[in-house]
Parts: sequence; C-alpha cells; structure tokens
Amino acid sequence: MKFLVGMVVGWIYGMIYHNEFGQSSPKPVKAAAAPPAVPPQVDDEEFTVETRDPPPAHFISKIESFSLLTTYKIKKYETREFVAGDHKWKLIIHPEGIKDNNYVSVYLAMTETSSLPANWEVNAIFTIFLLNQISDKYMCFRGKLRRFNQLKSTWGFSKLITKKKLRDELNGYIVDDSCVFGAEVFVVKSERVVECVSLLKVYPQKRQLKIPDLSGSGACKTSEEFSSGDYKWRVLLYPNGNENEKGQSVSIYLECVSAKSFGPHQKLKAEYCMRLKGKNDATCSTEKFSSWFTSSTLACGTHALTRIDKLFDANKGFIVDDCCIVETEISVQAVV
Repeated sequence: MKFLVGMVVGWIYGMIYHNEFGQSSPKPVKAAAAPPAVPPQVDDEEFTVETRDPPPAHFISKIESFSLLTTYKIKKYETREFVAGDHKWKLIIHPEGIKDNNYVSVYLAMTETSSLPANWEVNAIFTIFLLNQISDKYMCFRGKLRRFNQLKSTWGFSKLITKKKLRDELNGYIVDDSCVFGAEVFVVKSERVVECVSLLKVYPQKRQLKIPDLSGSGACKTSEEFSSGDYKWRVLLYPNGNENEKGQSVSIYLECVSAKSFGPHQKLKAEYCMRLKGKNDATCSTEKFSSWFTSSTLACGTHALTRIDKLFDANKGFIVDDCCIVETEISVQAVV
C-alpha cells in the first residue's frame, strides 16, 4: 500500500513540476551519422564497355604480383607519366576501390599542371584498358568528354570492375598474378569563339554642335568630335545631299569615330536622333534610329533629312553666319 501511495505522489509531483516550470524529462536523441569522407577525385561516371584487338595508343602498365598490393595494404598505385595531346598524364589505380571495396577503381589525372597558364582547361575523351591475357583482347572502358581544369584535374571510374570478376582466372585479366592496364587520351583542341555582350542601362545624352562653313568647298561638312557613352562621335552633314538624294535633300549622318579602331568582331549599338535647330524654335528632326557601328560601318543616318530649299530658307533660320546648329541625342545600348 505504501508503495502504491508513493507512486501516486510521485506522479502528481511530476505533473506539477512540468506545468509550473514547462519542463519534462529529456528524451534521448540519436546523433546523425556523418557521411563517409570521399576523396575529391571519386566520381561514379557512366562509361561504355567494349573489346578490341589493338593495344592502347598511349600507355600500358603491367603489374606483377598484383595480389601483393592488397597484402602490403597499398591502397593506391600511381603509374609513371605519359604524354598524350601535348599534356602529361598518369593512371591512379585503387585495387581495393574507394567507395565500394568490392570494386577496383581507376582514374586518369593530369600532371605538371603548375606550368599551365591561369584558368587553364583541357577537354579530353579517355579510355581505360584491361587486357584479357587468354584471348589477347582488351576490355575498353570509355568515358564521356571531360573537362580537366584547376578545380578538377582527375576523372575516372570508382567502379571499373568487381574484384571478383578481375580475380577470376577464367576471365583472363589476372594470369600468374599479373595484370595489364592501359590508357588512351584524346584531347579535343579548342577552337571556340568567345563573345562578350555588354548591355548598358544609360540615359540619352544630348549635345548641341555647330557645323561651320556651309558654303565652302567640299560636299561633306563635319562637326567637332564629342564624347557620349565613353565613345567619340561627330556629325556629317551634306547640305546638298548625298548618294541618290544629291541636289534634292539634305543628308545627315552620325559617325562613331571610336569605331575606326574597333577589332574585326567588335561593334557598338546606339539609339540616336539628330535635329537642325532654327530660329523661333524651328526644328527639323530625323526619326529615332537604332544602328550597329563597326570598323566597316562607321556612320549611319538618313539621305533625306529635309529639302535643300528648306535648309537655306532665311525665314526658318537654320543657317546663321554660314553655320548651322545640330542637336544630337545618343544612347549607347550595347557593346560587343
């Protein structure tokens, strides 16, 4: 009876303690298991398997007393270097595997990468070979096209072949405790064209320019050079017309002076308009153009801005002291 009363009192005390202090007995929590550490070169990459007669073109390594690698607890064997595609390589063989010790893992690694330029990159298709010494044919394990660079200079297969299959004498991969590995590496020469397009968020920039000596010799009259969007420009004015508008209309063009020094694939896109300024707020404007300027296309505009007689009409006041005022409005939108 005393035992029963003690249990009831203990239960009531526990309830009071929990309600007043908001506490309860802690429950055991299982710690999450940390994932196993994996070397950075491990990748279960897909590969195709086939057999062939010819030996590998770039490298062969015969390992005698192969079983002693396990006996001596040699977990990794790195072969000598070989050259393929003007680069140096080596095989890294893990006889006990990396992620799964039921498999043999083999990797291809670039060597002497410290002498390569910054941000180097080599794209290659490689094949790992294993000789069947009974049939004298090679088992070929071919991977995908891979990119070798500073971040990842090693690619390969963590599950190349099971140890059971490798060690089975009937398969012929190990004979007299010797096996033969090989490699072929074909580097894909890069001939890519790289383009960088810079789209600019800018506001139109206005500029008033004086074009002098309209009655002087020469069909084309030019303004002084000016800057807009970090590039040099000028206006070309043909008072008596240009091309098929000669003798009929005034022609006007915007020239990107900076484009004269552009490379063969460099170009600049600008949205712009031009207008003649006369007296009493008289104007004569082009439409808003959007053009690409290159080293071969320096100037863009219109052959027919207005009739020639309108330009020289004294009542319009476009010409004062043999000069005219042109206002430009330019937005540089893109640079390639």
